[in-house]
Amino acid sequence: MSDDAQTTHTFQVDLRGLVDLLSHHLYSSPRVYLRELLQNAVDAITARQAADAAAPARISVRAGDGRLTVTDTGIGLTEADVHRFLATIGRSSKRTAAGPLDGDQLAAARNDFIGQFGIGLLACFVVADEITVRTRSAADPAAPAVQWRGRSDGRYTISLLPAAELPEPGTTVTLVPRADATEWTSHDRVVALARHYGSLLRHEVTVADERGSVIRINGTPPPWQASHPSVSARRQALADHCRTVFDFVPLDSIELDLPVVGLRGVAYVLPTSVHPSRQAGHRVHLKGMLLSDQAPELLPEWAFFVRCVVDADSLRPTASREALYEDETLAAIRDALGARIRDWLTGISASDPALLHRFIAVHHLAVKALARYDDALLRLLLPWLPFETTDGQVTLDEFARSHPAVLVTQTVEEFRQVAPIAAAAGLGVVNGGYAYDRDLVHRLPEVRPGTSVVDLDPATVTAHLDAVDPSAELAAAAFLHTAREVVAQFDCDVVLRAFHPVSAPSLLLDNREARHERARGELAGQADGLWADILGSLRAEAPRAQLVLNHLNPLVRRAASISEPGLATTAIEALYGQALLLSRRPLRASESALLNRAFIGLLDHAMHEER
Repeated sequence: MSDDAQTTHTFQVDLRGLVDLLSHHLYSSPRVYLRELLQNAVDAITARQAADAAAPARISVRAGDGRLTVTDTGIGLTEADVHRFLATIGRSSKRTAAGPLDGDQLAAARNDFIGQFGIGLLACFVVADEITVRTRSAADPAAPAVQWRGRSDGRYTISLLPAAELPEPGTTVTLVPRADATEWTSHDRVVALARHYGSLLRHEVTVADERGSVIRINGTPPPWQASHPSVSARRQALADHCRTVFDFVPLDSIELDLPVVGLRGVAYVLPTSVHPSRQAGHRVHLKGMLLSDQAPELLPEWAFFVRCVVDADSLRPTASREALYEDETLAAIRDALGARIRDWLTGISASDPALLHRFIAVHHLAVKALARYDDALLRLLLPWLPFETTDGQVTLDEFARSHPAVLVTQTVEEFRQVAPIAAAAGLGVVNGGYAYDRDLVHRLPEVRPGTSVVDLDPATVTAHLDAVDPSAELAAAAFLHTAREVVAQFDCDVVLRAFHPVSAPSLLLDNREARHERARGELAGQADGLWADILGSLRAEAPRAQLVLNHLNPLVRRAASISEPGLATTAIEALYGQALLLSRRPLRASESALLNRAFIGLLDHAMHEER
């Protein structure tokens, strides 16, 4: 087909389908309709004040008699504007110069607009089938007042109004809710929504009922903008605000002020610990209008121990205006707020050690997460952080004073295995199995020169256990030989040592590499064909586990004197099973079978003796 034969057509828009898309996919709830109306009203006032700074700035909401009206003293629209902006989906008056208000004025005012997308009025169709807009332009005083009435099926009518019906510039939007949406336009619900979204708006907002009773929604400045007679009064005002907004009393309040981007607010430190993966519910206001009360992207992930309330001018919302758009500005603000929280930590470490102790007692996991990536904070706070050690729950600084050579385990299970024995032997061991701990312990020499940190392995523990008298080991040689044969199937060796506490009959020393190699061997034995070859090729030389028998323990000494081979085998299986249980790691099927076999063998021997 030639270019001359081609024809141009215009896309058709199904308004009902678009409204369904907005209500079920773009907006999270029908309640956003009031936010969109307030937002349009604020932007209309902003546009009018760009030309006349003395223009009135009021938003009046009336709920009752089965309808809702929102009236503003903004710039209003002419008949041409109504056709251009209200009857064209996606076109925004904030992106287009209109009437005598010149383009430079609108361009300057546009930075003060909240909405930018030109679809806000459609949100009203989520709760109503009919919207009526009565408006008079402040930009063209000679233009007549206009009434636009639109329906959710895409039809609309426009009529001119007598000047007496709308004597002052501004706009009134009237909604008649559908039967299934009346709850969203009831007086109490409208007051709650207006306070939720508009409590920080910079223009007066009121809500009236059908009897004319008026409630002021805003007017009280947020505590970070208000003046207070003293520092303690300011602190108390911030704590009261946190209790009202988040329902907790903060451990402390961190004021946030980034003048370059017009951001002010406060970060409240949680008084209780939370899991790092739990998303933070930060409240973000854009030019006073609540954008989101669930904005985890505002702060770095490590700052999960605070909840923020901020009001900003330069953040960019998504099309739904319920989240923040991820761009360079947001990234810069996130970094700057993270730096402010780090500065707070640095400050209290120098000026308020008691507060720092309370904070670390609650949020040590957050501090550890941050210290991994912040060298300055690492040097400042690492000596204060508590760790699980063979000396109990102590700080690394206190632990290193007693143990210049620090041993650290890779898993919690390894620490549980060696902690009692290591403590009795005078070894200083830190549990490195918890999140961030091992990495931080290895950085201790950077903060405390002269301290050495090495990973613990079974050979280190064995080397610190006392050797038994040669004659005693010779007397137990037959028993040890049987023991090595019994536990060889678990890739384990047996040694005889003397150690404290005496109550511990045996100790199973293992490491992650040895466990991985045993798991690989088991899988290779169960697999066939290609998988068996692949697993076989991954075979590695790993140190064997060690079953260390305590010669000081009466049970071991008695077992070592057993001459009957069957009973000796059963005793060894029982000692190995007990050591497995003390290691607190999951048992494999073969290990569970060994425990059962040992108990059955002991019962059989006891019953045989009785007969």
